[in-house]
Amino acid sequence: MADESSAVHGVDPSVPNVARMYDYYLGGKDNFAADRAAAEQILTYFPETRPSAQENRAFLARAVRALVQAGVRQIVDLGSGLPTRGNVHEIAHRIAPDTRVAYVDYDTVVCAHGRALLGGDNVKMIQGDIREIDALLTSPGLRKLIDFDQPVAFLMLAVLHFVSDEDGAYDIVRTLRAVSAPGSHLVISHAIDARPDTTPEALEIYKQATAALSLRTSEEIGRFFEGYELLEPGLVFPRDWRPDPEQTAAPERHRPIGYAGVARRP
Repeated sequence: MADESSAVHGVDPSVPNVARMYDYYLGGKDNFAADRAAAEQILTYFPETRPSAQENRAFLARAVRALVQAGVRQIVDLGSGLPTRGNVHEIAHRIAPDTRVAYVDYDTVVCAHGRALLGGDNVKMIQGDIREIDALLTSPGLRKLIDFDQPVAFLMLAVLHFVSDEDGAYDIVRTLRAVSAPGSHLVISHAIDARPDTTPEALEIYKQATAALSLRTSEEIGRFFEGYELLEPGLVFPRDWRPDPEQTAAPERHRPIGYAGVARRP
C-alpha cells in the first residue's frame, strides 16, 4: 500500500494498525507510512520484535501442518492480519487442497486487501471483531464456509493481547469451546511478555495503533486456558477432545511458544 491514495474509504492512513505493522516486520509492503514509522519506532525500543514475528510465523506454519496432517479440514484464523507471505491457506493447501480457511480481521484495509488477494471457494476474508465473538460466529460469511458440526481449528496467535478482561477474554475462549465439535483445536501463541522495561513511549505507540492492548505474561495468558492441554507444536484442546494417538501427527521439537492453561512444555 505504498500508494496512500488507494486507501479504503473510511480508513485514516495516518493512524497505524498493528496488523499492518506486523506485515512490515515480516518484510511485507502492505502498509501505510504511519504503519512503517510506528513499526520502526517499536524496533528502536524492542529490536527483538522482528525476530519474534518471524518465529511466530514459523510456529504458525508448524501448527497448520500438524492440524492438516491430523485430519482437520477447517481453519479459522482470528485476528489474521494480512494473508500474505506464507500464510495459512498456502501451507494447508499444499497438503490438503480441500481445506477451508477463513481469515478474520477487524481492519477495513486489511480485509479489502485480503479479498483482493484471495480467490476460490475454500478461502475467504471476513471482517469481524473477536471481541464480538457471538456476532462473528453467526455471521453469514463464516457460516457459509465453516461447518461447526465438524472439527474446526481456531488460530489465536497473540490476539489475546488485544482483548482486555473487560472485553470478555474469558468468554471468547469459552464460546469457542462451546461452539466446536469434538476433534476441534484452539491454537495459541504468546510472543510478547509484559516487561518491567516497557517504556511509556512504546506503550503509547501501541495505543495509537489499536483500541486495546494488554501486555500479558505467559502465566496471565495461561489462565484463559485452565483445563486445557498443550500438544506439540502448541495445539490446544480440552481433554475430552483428544483424538486417537494414530490420528495425531508426530511432534516437532522446537522452542516453545504455544501455551495452554498452566501447562508449558520445557
